[in-house]
Amino acid sequence: MHQKENRFQANSVFSEDLLPTNTESRTWKFGQFFSVWMGSVHNIPSYVTIGGFFALGLSIWQVFSIIIISSIILAALLVLNGHAGGKYGIPFAILLRTSYGEKGALVPGVLRGVIVAIMWFGLQTYAGSSAVTILIGKFWPDYLLLGKDWSFFGLNLPGLISFLLFWGINVFFIYAGIDSLGKLTKIITPLIFLVFGGMAIWAIQLAGGISPILHHPPKGVEGNSIFVFVTCVSAILATWVAQILSVSDITRYSRSNKEQSVGQITGIIATFLLFAVASITIITGSEVAFGVPVWNVLDVIDQFDSKFVIVLSLLTLCLATLSVNVVGNIIPAANQLTSLFPKRLGFKSSALLATIIGFLIMPWRLMESSTSIFAFLNMVGALLSPVIGVMLIHYYVICKREIHIDELYEFSTHINSPKGINVPAMLATILAGLISIVCNFVDFLKPLYGISSFIGIIVAVILYLSFYYSTKLQTVKSMNITKRG
Repeated sequence: MHQKENRFQANSVFSEDLLPTNTESRTWKFGQFFSVWMGSVHNIPSYVTIGGFFALGLSIWQVFSIIIISSIILAALLVLNGHAGGKYGIPFAILLRTSYGEKGALVPGVLRGVIVAIMWFGLQTYAGSSAVTILIGKFWPDYLLLGKDWSFFGLNLPGLISFLLFWGINVFFIYAGIDSLGKLTKIITPLIFLVFGGMAIWAIQLAGGISPILHHPPKGVEGNSIFVFVTCVSAILATWVAQILSVSDITRYSRSNKEQSVGQITGIIATFLLFAVASITIITGSEVAFGVPVWNVLDVIDQFDSKFVIVLSLLTLCLATLSVNVVGNIIPAANQLTSLFPKRLGFKSSALLATIIGFLIMPWRLMESSTSIFAFLNMVGALLSPVIGVMLIHYYVICKREIHIDELYEFSTHINSPKGINVPAMLATILAGLISIVCNFVDFLKPLYGISSFIGIIVAVILYLSFYYSTKLQTVKSMNITKRG
């Protein structure tokens, strides 16, 4: 193992941070993978999403089924796409080259690893800083009055200080290393079960017991309830497209594929089960008690009387946001930037650059037009979902889970084509992505845009297999003709 790694280092132009993870660095076990995605599940946008499902008129059992089915599909996709990382120890930026070629991988790699990751980093950092502001204000009320009318491009002084504090904590974990992230996720696990389980109990007591919640009448769905159901499952999965794609950035540190598989499956399903119970009881219980549902967990926290409970809840939200920011945004961005500039940037310098850009885009200004920014991110997501289909079908059907690591690192320009572009994969991705986007702009196709994550994956699989075997058949025919000539 060590000889192979040294040979890569001596003969490749890759940064050392992108080389296959060595045995000593494969320290993640079941516990880390069980808890790694908890912050991605329990956050403010996720609870607002479930509130939207109830607004569509779905019953609590329909919403519960949507969440559990989504968790099963999601766990399967994370494990399947994480297998190569666990087996070969390679990050997403390198794994992408096996299915798209060195140059072809730049398009999906930059979209996911630079544009989406950095924009989400900024937005998540701003969301986390809002909780920091509230948290500090609980102990120091005058903090909220600092600077009075002063502002930094629309952000007041307390908001700027909180943003820089939370931004700095994110930067700390860049230099603390992957093991510190694993320890952070383990700390978050009991806190999330305690806080969000407590919120569920609070909501049940607020509603006068579990019975009023279970028997709360739904408003009724307009249109085809089955299609609405599938659309809601797709909506949950759409928010996970980026994490599914870059999951090998995490699984490359697993001691074995069994550790990451069992850990992610049980962790995702258990976390979503808690999320289902908490979100349903909080939203429905508050509607039973107040007549209006409470969708924002910060509003729920504001209802608590105990300062200790409020602080614990806000701290948990901050840690959960920090976890998803590091795992889902900083690591993919750092690996992709390192892949783009291997001679100039390493992992830490790339990660720091990504966080600086995340500050410079001024996410608080982006949130002034949240509809536009999320529409843009959804569009990019529609373009990325086909990449999942291409990666899975290439790894499991075409490569049969066998990757030639020597060729990948030392002769990457020859992968798939002389120009380093797997044309069938690229064509399938572009066409499947365009189909998903067109659905948003053509009136009679707009309902299909709601299931674009499914459409993108399925269409990409069909197109890629068709293009790949068609190209292969043409190559065989050409060779036969040449031999006969």
